[in-house]
Amino acid sequence: MTVARRAYRRPVTTQDLRPLLEFFDAGRRDGGSFEAGIQFALERILVDPEFLLRIYREPAGLTVGQVAYRLSDLELASRLSFFLWSSIPDERLLALAERGELSEPTTLEGEVRRMLDDPRAIDALVGDFTAQWLNLRRVDEVVVDPNRYPNYDESLLQGFKRETELFVASTLREDRSVRELLNVNYTFVNERVARHYGIAGIYGSRFRRVTIENFDQRGGLLAEGALLATTSYPDRTSPVLRGKWLLDNIFGIRVPPPPPGVDTNLEPEPGSAPTSIRERLARHRHDPSCASCHAVIDPLGFALENFDVIGGWRTEDETGHPIDATGTTASGATVEGLAGLRALLLEQPEQFPRTLTGKLLAYALGRRLEYYDQPTVRTVVRAAAVEDYRWSSLIVGIVKSPTFLMRSRAVAEN
Repeated sequence: MTVARRAYRRPVTTQDLRPLLEFFDAGRRDGGSFEAGIQFALERILVDPEFLLRIYREPAGLTVGQVAYRLSDLELASRLSFFLWSSIPDERLLALAERGELSEPTTLEGEVRRMLDDPRAIDALVGDFTAQWLNLRRVDEVVVDPNRYPNYDESLLQGFKRETELFVASTLREDRSVRELLNVNYTFVNERVARHYGIAGIYGSRFRRVTIENFDQRGGLLAEGALLATTSYPDRTSPVLRGKWLLDNIFGIRVPPPPPGVDTNLEPEPGSAPTSIRERLARHRHDPSCASCHAVIDPLGFALENFDVIGGWRTEDETGHPIDATGTTASGATVEGLAGLRALLLEQPEQFPRTLTGKLLAYALGRRLEYYDQPTVRTVVRAAAVEDYRWSSLIVGIVKSPTFLMRSRAVAEN
């Protein structure tokens, strides 16, 4: 009964127990032992929709015109535990929900902070949320041209992934401002990654925190190999991929796909003189159907051109042309290199926290955000400003928001 209660994340009824006892009897009869009966009953629990799915039930008494309803405490416990732990509620959370105490604001905030202090929160928010947000799962799919990059190997890519995981985990564990994800002078490296970054004095496979001396070339997510490698082609960088990634994941600006039938090929004609990627993109922007989006995308991508396909620092591109890491945004601002990109983001303190809050809220709800969710995002970010946008202030704000605590009837009926 205790196992079923934890698996179903609610009190178990006689109706729940009846099929489990039937499976236990069948297993004991067919398997010839008490243990076989237990195994059969456990297998029945593990294939039950109540275990496999998070099932939301509309409360009785909803009026015809009522479009949303408040989650029950038990439903709230599941939503909260899967958000912060990627797992089922623990005994304390489940007991509070059963007593109807979890939704009380002070209790709810206390539980959020308790859960964030648990190592399971770091594991889940890094292993699941961060992996989705920063495309860390794509690191395993990166293909690099070995002729252009002979120093590349698989251990370097895996090192990039681990660097980002440890870096984000450190900011979560220390409850730092999320803005520090973009603007800090430290990272985590082992010997292989340190050698690639030009950081001396690091030996062995163990990752450790190091201070970065050349802050204009390293420091923060934007200069980490995982981001740079997953937004490149095997043999060249891509200001378009990098710029679009920055807009989607850092600036919070959605970029539409290119119009159907538009030629997106930027490769030079066979036999023609080598041209820089900047020159090729300039020709591409002459197409009116491309110009409006590329005027927004390209300047941000150009700012990262000092980083090659695998995140190494360079002063010349693949064709031997000097790197020009400057760009002018659609608003007229000039961005130059990593430092300029950081400065652009820090000029608007709310911008990156707002983007990250939107990503967290979508992850917590398990759905894409809609226009009517944006007031919640803005409210959470404004409140978090008092605490300098610490991770906990964003997460507590999300959990206490009506968007997290309620559910749309339309979604439930579909």
